[in-house]
Amino acid sequence: MEIERVHPMKIAVVGPESTGKSTMANYLAKELGTVCVPEYARYYCKNLNNQYTLQDETNMFYGQVALEEALTASASHGLLVCDTTILTVKIWSDHLFGHTPAEVTDEIRSRKYDLYLLMDIDLPWEDDPLRDFPTERTHFMQVWKEELNALKAQYEIISGLDEARLQNGLNAVKKHLKA
Repeated sequence: MEIERVHPMKIAVVGPESTGKSTMANYLAKELGTVCVPEYARYYCKNLNNQYTLQDETNMFYGQVALEEALTASASHGLLVCDTTILTVKIWSDHLFGHTPAEVTDEIRSRKYDLYLLMDIDLPWEDDPLRDFPTERTHFMQVWKEELNALKAQYEIISGLDEARLQNGLNAVKKHLKA
């Protein structure tokens, strides 16, 4: 007897700024016939003029969790694609403020994703008013690897340009689904 999965398989698209996370997450959701949980911080930060506080990071944490929880019920085909995760809050909090609130780190340890797609920094930088560190993508790529390794997370680094990048992401998910 096969037991149906209660929670959908969660695919998280993560990485440094300007690496195509939103493009990839939306593409995967469309190709896989499911929903994409958008990045809450993009909505939250629109009027902050790149002036963030630790409270803002905590608010983004709660917003991302709530958005993911709300959209989980809409997941189709047993899959949920997430355009970033709360791990981003930890990375930014550590970088900007030197620490991360315990409620964030506790939730990171308990909130599981089946596969992370870590977007490579091989894309050219695209300016965006919500992006802050065009010269530090190498640093943040290393931080992402360290954080994912610390979680013992299963992840694939996704490289390539344009359609090849999208196909590489889709192939990584399909390979994971078959395993």
